[in-house]
Amino acid sequence: MSTIHEGDKSLLEHLDIRQINCLNESEDHPLISILSSKSKNTGGSYLLSDADEQLLLNIPFNQTIKIRSLVIQSSNPAQAPKLVKIFINRPALGFEDVEDADESAAAQIIELTEEDTTNGNPLVLRFVRFQTVNSLHIFVSSNQGGEDETRIDAIDVLGVPIETTKNLNELKKQEEN
Repeated sequence: MSTIHEGDKSLLEHLDIRQINCLNESEDHPLISILSSKSKNTGGSYLLSDADEQLLLNIPFNQTIKIRSLVIQSSNPAQAPKLVKIFINRPALGFEDVEDADESAAAQIIELTEEDTTNGNPLVLRFVRFQTVNSLHIFVSSNQGGEDETRIDAIDVLGVPIETTKNLNELKKQEEN
C-alpha cells in the first residue's frame, strides 16, 4: 500500500526550521541539509549518524498538519534505516524515551525494506493517529545491514495542512502592522 492520496503534498514548507534537531547526527552531515523543500536530494547532502546507527529526528511544524505518509530514502542499502518508531507532539524527546518504547507509546512502528528506502516508496501511516500533528519525531533504531552508521539521503512528509490554523509567522507579521 504505497499510494499517495489526491490532495496530499509535501509538508516540508511548513517546517519550523529554527527548532529542527537530530540527536546523534554527524557534524558534517546534519538533518537540516536534507530537509530543504528546494534541495530534494540534488546537492549530494545526506544525514549520517555519528556514534552508532541510531538517529532521533525531531521535526516541528509551524502549523498543525495531517500526515498521511512518510518517505525515507537512502542511496546506501546497507546503511538505510530498518526499524523506525514514529512519535508525534513530544517536543522534549530523548533516546531514553524512545529506545524501549512499545507500540502503545509510539504513534507507529515501521520495519522498512531495502526496496522502501532505495526507491523512496511512500510509507502509508495510520492516518487516524496523525490527524493533529505539531511535531514529528522519527527514531531510527537500526539499519538494513547492521552498519555502524545510518544514512538518509532524503525525507519527505506527505499530507495536508489544517487550513484553520494560521501560519505563526504570518500572524506575527499581522501583529506588527
